Amino acid sequence: MDLQAIEKEIREQREIIDQIFVSVEKTRKYYLWTMWGTVIVFVLPLIALAFVIPSFMSTYSGLLNSTTLGL
Repeated sequence: MDLQAIEKEIREQREIIDQIFVSVEKTRKYYLWTMWGTVIVFVLPLIALAFVIPSFMSTYSGLLNSTTLGL
């Protein structure tokens, strides 16, 4: 092969690599947004429930105790 053919091949490979890089970056951003969506939709409500359920149980048991004492 002559030098011009090798340079042409290198340019073509560089273009393909650039296209692959763009595709990989889009995929990376998609997975990043999916991860944040999962955290917002699933993990944060679980953390909130860890604080809400004890408060609810305290209120509920207080109501049960007050109604049973009144009988």
